[in-house]
Amino acid sequence: MKRIGVLTSGGDAPGMNAAIRAVTRKAIAEGMEVFGVRHGYAGLITGDLVRLGTRDVGGIIGRGGTILGSTRSPEFMTEPGRQKALSTLKTQGLEGLIVIGGNGSQAGAHALSQQGFPVVGVASTIDNDLYGSEITIGVDTALNIALEAIDRLKTTASSHQRAFLVEVMGRHCGYLALMAGIAGGAEVIAIPEVSSDPEWIASELRAAYDRGKSHAIGVVAEGAKYKAAEIAAHFQDHHQRIGFELRVTTLGHVQRGGAPGAYDRLLATRLGAAAVDAIRRGQFDVLAGLLKGEITMTSLSETAEMKKPLDLRMVELARILAR
Repeated sequence: MKRIGVLTSGGDAPGMNAAIRAVTRKAIAEGMEVFGVRHGYAGLITGDLVRLGTRDVGGIIGRGGTILGSTRSPEFMTEPGRQKALSTLKTQGLEGLIVIGGNGSQAGAHALSQQGFPVVGVASTIDNDLYGSEITIGVDTALNIALEAIDRLKTTASSHQRAFLVEVMGRHCGYLALMAGIAGGAEVIAIPEVSSDPEWIASELRAAYDRGKSHAIGVVAEGAKYKAAEIAAHFQDHHQRIGFELRVTTLGHVQRGGAPGAYDRLLATRLGAAAVDAIRRGQFDVLAGLLKGEITMTSLSETAEMKKPLDLRMVELARILAR
C-alpha cells in the first residue's frame, strides 16, 4: 500500500493533531504518501484533500482541535453519500484510510469497510464511550479541564457559602461527570446512566449543608435527565431547602479546547502509529485502542454494535466519598 488518507470526524478532541502527526510521519517512514481529508466525511464526499508531508505536521503535536477540520455529515450516512466518498477515494488513488474519531465516525469507517475499502479507526472522543478502548484520545485533557474548573469554583463557593452545579459534556455517557466529580470531591453527581431528579440533588446538597460544609459542588452530565440550569430553576425561589445559595456553571465546549496534556499526546501518537502498522500488514476494519495498557485492534463491527458500559461501582464509591 503506497497511498493512504487520514481524516478526523465528529467532535474534536485534544490530541487529534498529535494523531494526525503520528499517522503522517509513520506512513511516510514506511514509504507511503499521505493525504489529509479536510472536514471529515463531508470533505471525502467533495474531494477536499491535501497532501501531507513531514513538515506539514510540524509543530502541531501540542495544538488543540484538528488542523484537518471536522464536521458531521448526514449525507455520508446515506448510500449515495458513501458512494460519492468511495468515488473520491478511487479518483485520488487512495488505497487505505485512517479515521480518527468516536462512535459515529467509526460507524462510518465500518460502513466503508463493508463496501470493501480498507479502513482503520483510531479511538478519539472526550466522552470515553467508544467500545474497544479503555480510554480514548482527548479524555484525560477534558477531564483535567473540568477538574480545574471545579477546584476554582470550590474556592469562590467556600468564600460565599454557595453551592455550584457544574455541567460537563456527556450526552449519552456520564464518564466525564463521574470521574471529574470523584476527583473534584463533589457532593453529588448526576449522569445519564443513573436516574436522578432535582429533589434528590437538593437533598444531597442540603445534607452537605447540615454536615457543616462551607460549600457544595454538584457535577451534572449534559445528558442527565435534568440539566444543571433546569435543576437551579426548580429551586430559584426556594434556596432555603438546599441551605446554600445555588449557582450554575456550564463548561460546554471549553472542555474540547486548549492544548492536549502529555497523556493525550502520547496516547494519540501510539494509536496513530499503530493504525499505520495495521494498514501496512493488511489488517483492516479494526479500531486502534488501548486495553489493559496495551495497544489493541478491535473489530469495527464490534465497535459499532457493542455499547461500552460505565463502571457503576464508581457511582457508589462517589457517594461514599461525598460524606
